[in-house]
Amino acid sequence: MTRGLVIGEALIDVVERGGRITGEYVGGSPLNVAVGLARLGHDVDFITHIGDDAHGGRIADYVKSSGAQILSGSFSAARTPTARVRVADGGLADYEFDLDWRLAATPTAAPPAVVHTGSIAAVQEPGCLAVAALVDAYRVSGTVTLDPNVRPALIADRDVARERLERLVARSDVVKASEEDLRWVDPDRTPEQIARAWLALGPSIVAVTTGARGAFAVCAAGRADVAARPVEVVDTVGAGDAFMVGLIDWLWRSGLLGADRRESLRRIGLDALIAALQAAAGLAALTVARAGPDMPDRPARDAAAKPR
Repeated sequence: MTRGLVIGEALIDVVERGGRITGEYVGGSPLNVAVGLARLGHDVDFITHIGDDAHGGRIADYVKSSGAQILSGSFSAARTPTARVRVADGGLADYEFDLDWRLAATPTAAPPAVVHTGSIAAVQEPGCLAVAALVDAYRVSGTVTLDPNVRPALIADRDVARERLERLVARSDVVKASEEDLRWVDPDRTPEQIARAWLALGPSIVAVTTGARGAFAVCAAGRADVAARPVEVVDTVGAGDAFMVGLIDWLWRSGLLGADRRESLRRIGLDALIAALQAAAGLAALTVARAGPDMPDRPARDAAAKPR
């Protein structure tokens, strides 16, 4: 059985609009990826750091209901992390976190075909050190995917965080980042320049989301661009995570995941890359049309993929 492993934070998003709380949602970028992949029918294990409290129980129920599995050892936090999400006009979201990131759980299953991580888990000590070690251990057998999903409010030392991200980029096969991420990484270079520099470090694909303009990606064959799907935006919470899910899902269904497929992934052509980006953009469009980080399931994905 082919399985995926997702490593990273899980939390409760407390959403605020117009100065009042309008809802609480289970969130966290890696959690959204784990849930999204499971809802699309993939077998996924999730390693995180939450508390044995009401919020932690809600997260566990949410992950389990999606079909993913939280690995033992993930319930060791003193309290479950939260994020205050302030949604402005137009749906753009700003985050304020209460989070301590550590990693006590260890995988016990067979080596996964794909390992995903990113966001807070990739840069915040002490958990980021364990994340890097797991990536090193599992990239021997699986494809590594990474979404930096930078949270500047939680980064104490920008230079150290950038160095950690670059080391993970060099160990990854597929990297997805937003324009905002790349501006934070280096405001003096264009997103494409950074994407190409990252590609030279080792990945087979570096994809960049550009909001309402869509996305582009670079690979050995060149650059591919796709437009965003037209949609009425409710909010952008989880949009980037859905894009990452769509990208991994397309590669998974196309038989391009696993260390034994690394060379095939490296040789991906532009037509295939465009198809992957279109699938990812389609999943992101479904998500921004919903409130909160509500990842689409397989019927929604398949319905959206039908010719119009």
